[in-house]
Amino acid sequence: VQLQASGGGLVQPGGSVTLNCAASGRPFHTGWFRQAQGQEREFVAAVAWNGSSVYADSVRGRFATARDYAKRTVHLIMRNLKPGDTAIYYCAEARLWSDTEYNIESMYSSWGQGTQVTVSS
Repeated sequence: VQLQASGGGLVQPGGSVTLNCAASGRPFHTGWFRQAQGQEREFVAAVAWNGSSVYADSVRGRFATARDYAKRTVHLIMRNLKPGDTAIYYCAEARLWSDTEYNIESMYSSWGQGTQVTVSS
C-alpha cells in the first residue's frame, strides 16, 4: 500500500487545518507522526480500522481523526494550532494493531512522504 499525505500549509496560531492520508489500497490502521526541525519524529495520533482513535497528550482535545472508508482516506483535523505544532507530518499504516505499540514507529510498515505544517503569524 502506498500512502499520500496532503493538506499542509501555513496557518496562523489558533487556526485550523486538515491533513489527508490517501491509501492506494485498503488501509488498515493509520498513524500520524510529526518531526520538527532538529528533533526526532514523534507520535501524534492513530486511528484503528474500526475508527477508534488515540492521541498524544500534546494534541489531545485539539486534534481529531476521521476515516473515509469509501475514499480510503484518513483525515487529521487540527484545531487551535500552536507554533509548537510546526513540523512535517507523516501518515503511516500498520497491518496489526497493538494497544501498547500504536505510538511506536516500528508498528507501521508503510509511510507517506510527509506534508509541512507551519504555524506562524
